[in-house]
Amino acid sequence: MSHGPLDDDAVESYREAGAVLVEAMNEARDMVEPGRSQLEVAEWVEDFVREQGAGLAFPVNLSVDAEASHATPGRDDDATFGEEMVCLDIGVHVDGYIADAAVTVDHTGTTELVEAAEMALEAAVDEAGPGVPVGVVGNAIEEVIRGYGYTPVLNLSGHGVERYDAHTEPNVPNRGVDRSVALEPGQVVAIEPFATDGRGKVGEGTDEEIYELERQRSVRDRRARQALEEIETFEGLPFAARWLSGDRVGMALRRLKQANVVKGYPVLKEADDTLVSQAEHTLVITDDGVEVTTEGIHGFD
Repeated sequence: MSHGPLDDDAVESYREAGAVLVEAMNEARDMVEPGRSQLEVAEWVEDFVREQGAGLAFPVNLSVDAEASHATPGRDDDATFGEEMVCLDIGVHVDGYIADAAVTVDHTGTTELVEAAEMALEAAVDEAGPGVPVGVVGNAIEEVIRGYGYTPVLNLSGHGVERYDAHTEPNVPNRGVDRSVALEPGQVVAIEPFATDGRGKVGEGTDEEIYELERQRSVRDRRARQALEEIETFEGLPFAARWLSGDRVGMALRRLKQANVVKGYPVLKEADDTLVSQAEHTLVITDDGVEVTTEGIHGFD
């Protein structure tokens, strides 16, 4: 797919989304501390984003220790943070134009694992630009992470970002590949290295709190219909089960899944007793380089 130049309004919306995200991230990362409620942090971020007049591109991800992605608190979740490693991943949109960024907050003392992901991201951003193959970007990520003695998570990747769609082509691998597409001016991409002291491959866990509308279809069950009416207001973007009102939301979502109306995103995790770190920025590919829309995250840039 060929990308033309982005119009000024689109670029400005990408920037505005990034500015809201950075402000939210800089507050929230200090809230991720032992004893604090995970649900409190997630809801604070999501309320803050809405108060700025922006929208959520996806539910706040709070992935702990071996978890890498898709972890968000349930409605009545009473889990608190412990002496853990937490990947905080936030997505914001303004008029559908998305910013996506992540940091890792460490309370385990494994600072080099966090640094590996951050330095890999820095190397990847330095490498990225028009005409640069995504495999070259991935190689920069892999070299840094392996240089720290860790392993990149090989089956997770960065991704394109388009209006009301947070995960599009191109995939930006976390390792070097020989044949790959080149980045083009007008593309927006999220680059997100994951580093681990595990094997470098995540699998699906059993927990599932994030969903997305897959197709429009009439459903007979009353609760499922009510849930679907709310889901349609999310503009096709991923949502959290806790965002839905009413009782027996879990049953409604199961019915909608059975009817192939929504799909779920199980938590992705490494092997037990391992740790995963993550760092992520969103970039606009310009004619002569890149513009990082999520620049300004404290202790990160």
